[in-house]
Amino acid sequence: MAVSLVVLNHLWPARLTGGYVGVDVFFVISGYLITSHLDKELSATGRLRLTSFYARRVRRLLPAASLVLAAASAAVMIWLPFSRWLTTAQEIVASAIYGENWVLAAKSVDYSASTQSATVAQHYWSLSVEEQFYLLWPLLLVGLFLLARRLKRSRELVLGLGIGALCVLSLIVSVLMTEFAHNQAYFATPVRAWEFGAGALIAVAGPRLSFGRAAANAASISGLALILLSGLFFTEQTDFPGVAALLPVLGTALVIASGGGGPLVHDKVTARGPVQYLGNISYSVYLWHWPLIVVAPFVLDRQLSSVDKLAIVLVSAALAAVTKVLVEDRGQKARILALSNRRSFLALAAGTAVIGCIAAGQTWAWGVQSAAAEEAIAAADRSPCRGPRAMEPGANCPSPFGPATVPVMTKANQYWNLAPECGAPLTALMAGGTKTHVSCDFSSGRPNPKVVWLVGDSHAQQWQGAIFALARQRHWLVKTAMLGGCPVADVRFIGYEGKTDRAEAKRCMDWSAAVADAVAKDRPAAVFSSAFARDEKVDDGSGVPEPQQFGDGFQRTWKKWTDAGAKVYVLADPPLNAGVRAADCVSLKEADPAQCAVPLAAAQPQDPLTMAARSARNPDVSLIDLTDHFCDRRDCYAVIGGVVVYFDTNHLNDEFSELLGPILGKSVPSTGSLG
Repeated sequence: MAVSLVVLNHLWPARLTGGYVGVDVFFVISGYLITSHLDKELSATGRLRLTSFYARRVRRLLPAASLVLAAASAAVMIWLPFSRWLTTAQEIVASAIYGENWVLAAKSVDYSASTQSATVAQHYWSLSVEEQFYLLWPLLLVGLFLLARRLKRSRELVLGLGIGALCVLSLIVSVLMTEFAHNQAYFATPVRAWEFGAGALIAVAGPRLSFGRAAANAASISGLALILLSGLFFTEQTDFPGVAALLPVLGTALVIASGGGGPLVHDKVTARGPVQYLGNISYSVYLWHWPLIVVAPFVLDRQLSSVDKLAIVLVSAALAAVTKVLVEDRGQKARILALSNRRSFLALAAGTAVIGCIAAGQTWAWGVQSAAAEEAIAAADRSPCRGPRAMEPGANCPSPFGPATVPVMTKANQYWNLAPECGAPLTALMAGGTKTHVSCDFSSGRPNPKVVWLVGDSHAQQWQGAIFALARQRHWLVKTAMLGGCPVADVRFIGYEGKTDRAEAKRCMDWSAAVADAVAKDRPAAVFSSAFARDEKVDDGSGVPEPQQFGDGFQRTWKKWTDAGAKVYVLADPPLNAGVRAADCVSLKEADPAQCAVPLAAAQPQDPLTMAARSARNPDVSLIDLTDHFCDRRDCYAVIGGVVVYFDTNHLNDEFSELLGPILGKSVPSTGSLG
């Protein structure tokens, strides 16, 4: 059930929206099984042979895990664009040392990293949590066992109380982190510890659990129902793990606990050979399925169809069956390892070293390819048909939507790149521990340069290439203040991308207010403002429609700046990329990226930001909408004038942004206050 829920969720996320609870089911099972084995050894011998335990874990898990990491890395090098190689190498190393969950937790608070595509090793986060549990859990059990001896109390009682206390503490941490640090909570080991503990409690209490047949059937069916209901009705918007995780965890606990009550109703299905076999190969199925999902679109040169997804299920099962026999089983039974714990640990070190060498080679190859791509970008002509200029009236460019000169994104294309004229990030306008403020002097030494601000979230930051290009021409002093996922507006911010996080929301609102005040106090000549308001949520509790709340908040902030003498230029958000076209469309359709075009109505829906600018009764607020340089009257494009439009799922390629600079300048007076 655990592996099926996860695989189906990964392949059909819109159908089985809560299939991710399969991981929680797996954690409970792991806690039960490992604690059962260790408790039996403790009760029989009074001690644990820790080195033997860890060596068995190495022999059980390492061979298959290393094989899949190596094979997945090779597949990435063969089929995926080189822009994916570096993050793949980094996460493969993290997975090899079972630290992938902490890498993903760190990335979840790095806005630029959070928009990257998933790697072939991303699913190893749950295995990393499991291994960290295996590392620490035996030590806890030994400690509790020794405490029971010292206190001359029942072993089961002390183990039960100790594990129960840990579960309560971990559950509290889970609820709090899910509420206040949602993104990190999902991957953090302390947040998940209580799920393993739930299974461990059943292992300790097992001999005392007694179900009659009717009660066992009721418990098991209820448990299965809780798991399935969680898988069917939980979504990405569910505050998870937190309190919601109680449903699949309790369901799994009920199914396991009822297993001693004799034959059960569900045995007619779960005891059948094919179902049992899937359980036996489930570890390898889990390892193989995700790399296949990531790599298959590049092999097939298209997005996955339902038939393709069914094929992935079958191929995953076939690879798992072979891996189980030739790798998992042989790894556990290999005499050369089984006769010596030291050899098992040497095998662990050797396997990790091999994966490290593979990742190092991949990183080196990425560097070579990136350097060549950056040289090609630098050497690209700046003709009237380059990039968005191909959309200018009367351009008459041949094949304006043809192949890109450099279809793969490198560091040179990062939307957060700073110009040489920019100094280091400043400590003013900090957002928690994040520096958000930069000053860039394009005055070329001219006295009293015009001061211009660019403020907002990452969708304002993606415009800095254009602003810097214009500033270099006009000799401005540009000051920026930008924080991912946070609009600069007088609103009650709730969250971004449907996620709520009170701590992040407060940080955003405090920062936004500080930026608004700092800009007004600076009395600049102009302020460029933008935000991804379509995907940022606000609610002041008034019942007023959200777009109106956003509009009123933007207008209050803009008025503060215009009252200070500034001209406010609102940069309309570019057409959407994420959600309207496949994330890897340009890579898959490199020869004919025009196939990635999407209808204008879908790519540029109504936006609270542009609605606010259009309805503002403030003569010093102007809307700059460059949609006609991304779209014609019918479609919006992913490659224009030989330049890829988007750097990632929802931000502009810095090269494309820079080429928009002169076009943006047509809407900004070159005389008067900004001359």
